[in-house]
Amino acid sequence: MPVLLVLLGGFLGAIGRFAADRFISRRHDMVFPWGTFAVNMVGSAVVGALAGAAPASWATLLVGTGFCGALTTFSTFSFETLRLVEERSILFAGLNVIASVIVGIACVTGGFALGHLLA
Repeated sequence: MPVLLVLLGGFLGAIGRFAADRFISRRHDMVFPWGTFAVNMVGSAVVGALAGAAPASWATLLVGTGFCGALTTFSTFSFETLRLVEERSILFAGLNVIASVIVGIACVTGGFALGHLLA
């Protein structure tokens, strides 16, 4: 059963990531990778809320490991940062790294506090 929960969550997260990235990318004609940034921040907030509300439950497998695991992506973040460096967009590359870490931690912290309050 745990594998099916992760599988279902991953399926939904992968579709969500694809759709969100396309939606955001079509609306922002910038060098900065807004699609990846957005899904990573949403995933961080959701994982934080889940951890604050229901640690170690079936929801952790479905939503945390499955959905958020497929929604968020460290590899695409890394690749897009490298692409920015190769294109000599050093300012955007640095901004991507710094903002992703700082805002990601803020999102998971805020999510955790909200989840804890709602639990």
